[in-house]
Amino acid sequence: MDITAELQKIVGGRLSVSPSELYCYSSDASQVKGIPDYVVRPKSTDEVSRIVRLAYENEIPVTARGAGTGLAGGAVPVKGGIVLDMSGMNRILEIDIDNIQVLVEPGIIQDTLNETLKPYGFFFPPNPGSSAMCTIGGMIAYNASGMRCVKYGTTRNYVRDLEVVLADGTVIHTGSKMLKSAAGYDLTQLIVGSEGTLGIVTKARLKIAPLPKTRKLVIASFENAETAGQAVVKTFSHGVIPSACEILDRVSLQVLKRYDPKLVLPSEGDVILFEVDGTENSAREAAEQIMAVCAPLALSIRLAESEKEMADIWAARKLVGAAVSRLDPTKSRIYVGEDVGVPIKQIPELLKRAQEIAEKFNLPAMKYGHIGDGNLHLALFIDVLNKDEWDRLNKAADLVHRTAIELGGTVSSEHGIGAARAEYMKAQWGPALEVMRAIKKVLDPKGILNPGKLGL
Repeated sequence: MDITAELQKIVGGRLSVSPSELYCYSSDASQVKGIPDYVVRPKSTDEVSRIVRLAYENEIPVTARGAGTGLAGGAVPVKGGIVLDMSGMNRILEIDIDNIQVLVEPGIIQDTLNETLKPYGFFFPPNPGSSAMCTIGGMIAYNASGMRCVKYGTTRNYVRDLEVVLADGTVIHTGSKMLKSAAGYDLTQLIVGSEGTLGIVTKARLKIAPLPKTRKLVIASFENAETAGQAVVKTFSHGVIPSACEILDRVSLQVLKRYDPKLVLPSEGDVILFEVDGTENSAREAAEQIMAVCAPLALSIRLAESEKEMADIWAARKLVGAAVSRLDPTKSRIYVGEDVGVPIKQIPELLKRAQEIAEKFNLPAMKYGHIGDGNLHLALFIDVLNKDEWDRLNKAADLVHRTAIELGGTVSSEHGIGAARAEYMKAQWGPALEVMRAIKKVLDPKGILNPGKLGL
């Protein structure tokens, strides 16, 4: 069968087979590489169904891709085959304020969705650092989250129903408009976080939340990252749940100040950003309580003075991972060992061990992340032309992953497993991994959907 001709019958000119165009789909932000044989840009569920059915009949791998902002190789076609570029399916199909939900296609950018919802007084809360680029379909695939999931939860907390194309081209719905249901298996939650290994999402019905009336930001610096972690544990144990709780170590502060010298941030120590939201009175009361709890441990602590100051700090925070080259232009940030998570009580120990690992392998490191939910981003940066530094980097990343598992945590809190972290699935899940493989076998008996991912 002439697969190129058959794909052209389905999508016409929205097919790429030239080497230069295929190369553009061979990677994401990770170190994982893989060249597809075809790139197809569908515009409808029917087209996706026909493409996947064709692939199933001919046992061709299919990898769905959104914006390509992933950090684990999840959208990289490591076995070749077809890449489904879902970015063209980017419509908001329904805004149902009465039922507090929206219906969207998977290619919609998160910030675009939230800008559309803003006049209604609502938003879609999960907010990864790539919200200006990442697609809702990618967020569903990875169960993405970000700075405010400590209060609002992750993507899976907002998905009510998915339209999914299965491996043989069958189209199903996994849920409904209902906010709750006790009817059968929760297929929606099975698909969320499955990284395109069980089906291709073509529509998503999402719960939305009211925008808070106001936000307050507490900026606290501490003698070291371990003490900063203790302050977070202490805050939570006093019953205060911030909307966001971020750590920026000394290296992160240097990076941010070089990125934007006008930012008013502490000149010493490791910093925690505590954001609270709600009404004017409730937000101010929560901020004052955080300041009272943390003051005995802090070198300095204050409340951000204006909404503009808060906006500038959060905008800079979103870019800290990419801005690390400002510190040393000869080195590059490599995304390995950078998304581990542990229970909140173990945060101080994780911070301590992460620093010890960086020092053991003599690697410059930057520690930042969503410390309020136990998620640490350890940014290791190297001279990519230096083989010895690559060797030390990989050993350090391996130890970081195994440390997280040892502390009762996870090798990925929000970026996903993909191909980059697949080797740790057995260590984290044990016999449960065989259950995942059994589910994969039932829903995808020929193994065509995003093969080589999740250790399956």
